[in-house]
Amino acid sequence: MKRNITLAALMLSAGLYAGTGIAAAQTQSPRTNSPSTYGQKNGTTEQTASRQTSTTTAETAAEEKFAENAASGGMAEVKLAQLAEEKGQSPAVKDFAKRMMTDHSKANNELKEMASKENITLPTSENAKDRATYERLSKLSGAAFDRAYAREMVTDHTKDVSEFQREAKNGKNGALKNFASSLTPTLEEHLRMAQEMQKQVEQSKG
Repeated sequence: MKRNITLAALMLSAGLYAGTGIAAAQTQSPRTNSPSTYGQKNGTTEQTASRQTSTTTAETAAEEKFAENAASGGMAEVKLAQLAEEKGQSPAVKDFAKRMMTDHSKANNELKEMASKENITLPTSENAKDRATYERLSKLSGAAFDRAYAREMVTDHTKDVSEFQREAKNGKNGALKNFASSLTPTLEEHLRMAQEMQKQVEQSKG
């Protein structure tokens, strides 16, 4: 009789233990979601980092493009000014050309020095569009040259002022932003001078 009681007690104890184990497993089961949740969080972090990298790359490309345009445009201004001194007829054109050579030569040197410090590669000559403009104007002389040159300078400096103002306001590279800020007033003055020059040569006959 005692052996039967003991056996029953052991079976009851084993059943209680098994029940406890099942309950514990059920209690812990929700934790199986943790790896999935971690994966989602980790994926979101990677996507955010990827977007940030893409934004930084785009901003860097925009800054380098501004520097390239500024360098190419500056060289073109000097070459066209030299051509204007040679082929221009109006004193207003020749005076404007002298100012262009002085100001843009100085700006070109400042840009080269800054780009060297910032590891920015600049073009060594003007772009294809500016070369085509030079070739077109080189075939003119006298009053015809004056009018074409004046129109080109108004158009060119209108674009330059807009680009430099945008860089001065929104630029991400501190050195380029400062360069744009310092040169913008000079370019705005060039634009006013070009507009006045255009009025004079358009009114003249010849």
